[in-house]
Amino acid sequence: MRTLNKLLAPHLKIAPVLVKRAPTLTLAFDERRKSRLAATLDNGEEIALLLPRGTVLRDGDVLVADDGGLVRVVAADEAVLVVRASDALTLTRAAYHLGNRHTPVEVGTDYLKLEYDPVLADMLERIGATLEQVSLPFHPEAGAYGGGHKHGHDETFAEDYAIAQQVFGEHHGHEHSHDHDPDHVHDESCGHGHHSHHHAHR
Repeated sequence: MRTLNKLLAPHLKIAPVLVKRAPTLTLAFDERRKSRLAATLDNGEEIALLLPRGTVLRDGDVLVADDGGLVRVVAADEAVLVVRASDALTLTRAAYHLGNRHTPVEVGTDYLKLEYDPVLADMLERIGATLEQVSLPFHPEAGAYGGGHKHGHDETFAEDYAIAQQVFGEHHGHEHSHDHDPDHVHDESCGHGHHSHHHAHR
């Protein structure tokens, strides 16, 4: 059994003909966010998926097997709710309430998409949204801190990590400047209680 253990970074361009010839692996969202998975390619070959934890596969991603072969990921159609509204405020309220419940949501310019859930459907109808239950691929947002579709060593990871650290700092109750000594350790006067920690400066 072959093992798929590497996800090619998007900036690594591969000859389109190689990607087109590659066997496909069709997975629903719940399967695309598992880093350990036994699956079957669309040609019937059984494979093992063994990727870094936290990896979320997207439609069109290219995986590399332990023998060097390529496999293209296809997002499966699945039961989803497409949420629309007659005005932006209602759609924004829908997004707020879904976010408040930590529900995975795909965000479009004029729609929201989520996995079908009768309780959430009822809530969305109560605030005035229009719902349509359909079968489509599901690509929810990866999260506010750049998590999900990461390779751990691609060129955007450090940038996303820096942004995450900056956001964390802004929301961590710091009233003072961060231009201090890199080796400065916060004490209780900084409002952190009894724990101390270093700030990483890049």
